[in-house]
Amino acid sequence: MTDPLLAYRGEFPILEHTTYLVSNSLGAMPRAVPERLAEYVDEWAEQGVRAWGRAWWRLPGAVGDEIAPLIGADPGTVVMAGNVTLAQATVLSALDYPPERNRIVMTELDFPSVRYVYDRLATRLGAEIVVVPAAADGISVDADAVVAAIDERTRLVCVSHVLFRSAFVMDVAPIVARAHAMGALVSLDAFHAVGVLPVDVKALGVDFLTGGVLKWLCGGPGGCFLYVAPAVQTALEPSLTGWMAHEHPFAFESDMAYAPGVYRWLNGTPAVPALYAAIEGPRILRRAGVAAIREKSMRQTARLLELADARGYPVRAPRDPARRGGTVAFDVPHAYEVSEYLLSRDVLVDFRPNAGIRVAPHFYTRDDELDTVVAMMDEALTTGRWRDFQPRGGAST
Repeated sequence: MTDPLLAYRGEFPILEHTTYLVSNSLGAMPRAVPERLAEYVDEWAEQGVRAWGRAWWRLPGAVGDEIAPLIGADPGTVVMAGNVTLAQATVLSALDYPPERNRIVMTELDFPSVRYVYDRLATRLGAEIVVVPAAADGISVDADAVVAAIDERTRLVCVSHVLFRSAFVMDVAPIVARAHAMGALVSLDAFHAVGVLPVDVKALGVDFLTGGVLKWLCGGPGGCFLYVAPAVQTALEPSLTGWMAHEHPFAFESDMAYAPGVYRWLNGTPAVPALYAAIEGPRILRRAGVAAIREKSMRQTARLLELADARGYPVRAPRDPARRGGTVAFDVPHAYEVSEYLLSRDVLVDFRPNAGIRVAPHFYTRDDELDTVVAMMDEALTTGRWRDFQPRGGAST
């Protein structure tokens, strides 16, 4: 059977010499990225400071509009941020937390960087963090448990769409419905979702969504995005702000006057080169089609589960394809050392504590590459080659 998505392999130079199974951490670089970065260099060299007015100033919104179709959003509802932590902190700063409505509901398995900023910044703002524990399987969170944690004191619900360690897909709809019924807002961290499974902010009804181009969108570091629903865009004023959010930024006024629309959710000067690099990946994914990417991802992750089961390798990934994102974590013995062995053989994966070796096929992955990565795990374990990669202090378990 011919895989039409493999036609896009030529867009990614690293695939010519590497088995690339780490798009859950860093997507492969599109071939056209150097051209986009050259545009930035030429503009800086030839236009100097004039580049701000001619091209650079509107980039956070222009790149956001490139991403908007991938999350079912309208133009003018997505802006770029330096990272998801900063984007989530901006959301936090736009809300007040009176004692009668100061709770923020999160889960035990949300990404640590987001948890850090909520635990530190939100609590200083007067919020109380309510953490929903993991389910008994250790890899998922029961949506019903999140729903039960939301009450009339809840101000904000911030959960992950796809859990980063296990790729468990959260059932977001009942969470959003309960939050809105209680008068709370919802901020969805979709970093591990966008680009590998369909996301529709309108259908989900979320108030905010954060994500990035670093992983499945193949846009490189420094290109994260914040969606703000039209209903809340101008109703709130972020305290974590800056001159790009001002209605008249070049007037350099002493007092803040927020820009209309989504631009009020920006802050300081953006990392312009990262925004140029961010454009090509989302464009390719839009051509490939997220529905087709999702169908292939479910098929290839199912194949990885079959390969693991045939060998008796434990995995940390949902068995239900509807609840499984794009990653299968192999919890093999000596997982860290085995992952280092794979990296030494140009088979790119990553290791995470309490997860194992995360293997993440993407739309450009050939089926035979799945057999390759698991065969190399076999080789590292059966030959004892994993010992060559022991950290100082002895072997891992």
